[in-house]
Amino acid sequence: MKYYLIAGEASGDLHGSNLMKTLKEVDSGAEFRFYGGDLMQAEGGILVKHYADMAFMGFLEVALNLRTILKNIEKCKADVLANQPDALILIDFPGFNLKIAEFAKKKGIKVFYYISPKVWAWNQKRVLKIKRDVDHLFCILPFEVDFYQKWGMKVDYVGNPLLDAKTAFKLNPNFKTDYQLSDKPIIALLPGSRKQELHYILKDMLSIVAQFPNHQFVIAGAPSFHQEFYQTFLGEKNIPIVFNSTYDLLSHAEAALVTSGTATLETALFKVPQVVLYKGSKISIAIARMLVKIRFISLVNLIMDEEIVKELIQEDCNPQKIAQELESILVDSERQKMLSNYEKLVVKMGKPGASQKAAKLIYQYLNTKKPSLNK
Repeated sequence: MKYYLIAGEASGDLHGSNLMKTLKEVDSGAEFRFYGGDLMQAEGGILVKHYADMAFMGFLEVALNLRTILKNIEKCKADVLANQPDALILIDFPGFNLKIAEFAKKKGIKVFYYISPKVWAWNQKRVLKIKRDVDHLFCILPFEVDFYQKWGMKVDYVGNPLLDAKTAFKLNPNFKTDYQLSDKPIIALLPGSRKQELHYILKDMLSIVAQFPNHQFVIAGAPSFHQEFYQTFLGEKNIPIVFNSTYDLLSHAEAALVTSGTATLETALFKVPQVVLYKGSKISIAIARMLVKIRFISLVNLIMDEEIVKELIQEDCNPQKIAQELESILVDSERQKMLSNYEKLVVKMGKPGASQKAAKLIYQYLNTKKPSLNK
């Protein structure tokens, strides 16, 4: 069968690649065409557009790049229509993907949404669009099932694909040697995969390096950028950057500073105490504060429904507070408290297998009326 996948950022590329891998296991004739990244490209098929050319963060940034976004949407619609896939699989990225879903549904193309858009956070009426335009929705967060049920939707909970990615991960025994890292304890910096995130947050992350002389800081580089791009932020600072080795970095890290997003949950799964950071343009943050209806921004806190990790947002995301919070999670009492809460998080998330479950359901939904995970 022909599958058309659309992922618009690094986390979507990761989840999309794992889904493609398992789709090939259940469908030996699987053919792929996709918007995504390097990981999806490694699974084969045709990469139409890389997510690095599509990801814009914040209300203001989206408005300023609206012409580019609209062009990308129209090109995507034309490409989907020209290729007539058996299944369109959308991965998060709601601002873009919900428009493609509406178009595809009208054209009679089966629409699957893997990794529900975070409509529970703001503008919940978007659920009505999902209900209208999406044939099958797969959720990866436990509380999403109840949320959609309140809107009269039946969804499939498949578990979280990050558990799959962590299970599949194989530690590089030469990691520290490969990147010429010292024996000092490592503080991992995960500044995100979008230019706007790096612009607003990486500078503050780097500003506290001198305050922790007994540690070495290491940046997890996004695969969509090169060493030279990060060098503009580093200046004279000699800080290693590792590419395509984030899990190796987390496996060796004593603590981490993490931009809010999927990486906060990955960091927790690797049992690394963290401080979550988020900063954007003043206009975007002001709009978000009026519209967003959630208590927390990090997935760790959202899933646990309590503050497990400290969140420093906008004006609180400053060098003084970042250093203060980082210092606190290097102290045994605070570390142990956070690590204990991580154990509860892992239990709540369940077992690996999200990619396999989603792939099996997609294939069965395309071939039968009553899919079963137990067959």
